[in-house]
Amino acid sequence: MDNPFPFSNTNKRYYTLSYYYKEKYGQKVCKVPLDAGFTCPNRDGKTGFGGCTFCSSQGSGDSILARRSSLAIQFEEGLERMRRKWPNALGVAYFQAYSNTYADLETLKAVYDPFFEREDVLEISIATRADCLNDEIVEYLSGMAKRKPVWIELGLQSIFDETMKPLNRGHSSALVFEWIEKLKKTPIRSCVHLINGLPNETLEMMKESVKKVGEVHPDAIKIHMLHVVKNSIMGEQYLVSPFPLLERDEYVDLIVSQLETLPMDMIVERLTGDAIQKELIEPEWTLKKTIVLNQIDQRMVERNTWQGKLTQTAGSTASKSKNKVLDL
Repeated sequence: MDNPFPFSNTNKRYYTLSYYYKEKYGQKVCKVPLDAGFTCPNRDGKTGFGGCTFCSSQGSGDSILARRSSLAIQFEEGLERMRRKWPNALGVAYFQAYSNTYADLETLKAVYDPFFEREDVLEISIATRADCLNDEIVEYLSGMAKRKPVWIELGLQSIFDETMKPLNRGHSSALVFEWIEKLKKTPIRSCVHLINGLPNETLEMMKESVKKVGEVHPDAIKIHMLHVVKNSIMGEQYLVSPFPLLERDEYVDLIVSQLETLPMDMIVERLTGDAIQKELIEPEWTLKKTIVLNQIDQRMVERNTWQGKLTQTAGSTASKSKNKVLDL
């Protein structure tokens, strides 16, 4: 059966980041995670202490192996590791750990300017919080985006503030959407991060979060299952008082339903997450990423569905969307 989804050259029925890069650059592109030594306002006391309760002490940068090295070495060693698998891969500098705009402008320039100068850096991707952006920072990054593509990834996790307040996010969901709208007026591209399976959320709430993000329409979205990890507040709470977690099959069905409500032209950067095996408490099934992704593909075929099926048709609208996105 032919794949009915227009933004794919494989069996994937959703718009993968790999497809986006391949169409844009003609070859494999890898994001190299970096730790620039920042912190977060809900860690240092500005808005709270301890960070988001689900976040490890590494600030979501657990996979960064050379984090104590200089940023240049982190990037070079990270890209070298990836080129062992993909010899000709191009590299994106992905500032992943903690909030990477949480500093004064001169500090940020000292971190980012060298990467805009490097010939082996294709793009710059910056993970941060909505309350760590301001007009001055966005103006600087907008100017630099004329030299190399710049992405800002904002952690939302859920649109429901009643979910996120006890998890110590420290700002409103509305603030995330305000910044997405502002970024649309700049050359900067935006990505929003969501987590399925947060405590006290129903499947309908998780679907609603994805639907709302689709309506606001950043350039990309990341979704993954909640990881309950050691060295996190939530991990300590879970060991004392476990709460229900999604099973793998339940998660797969949820993801397929979420994808159906997203715009066809929104890049899906990930549908699974990375947790270090020795640090993961639950759910253990998240370690089998390939199995999870294969099940999502299979379920989409079984349901004869694809990304955007409930919001768009795969006709002329999709063709226009494809041209729009790939020309970013």
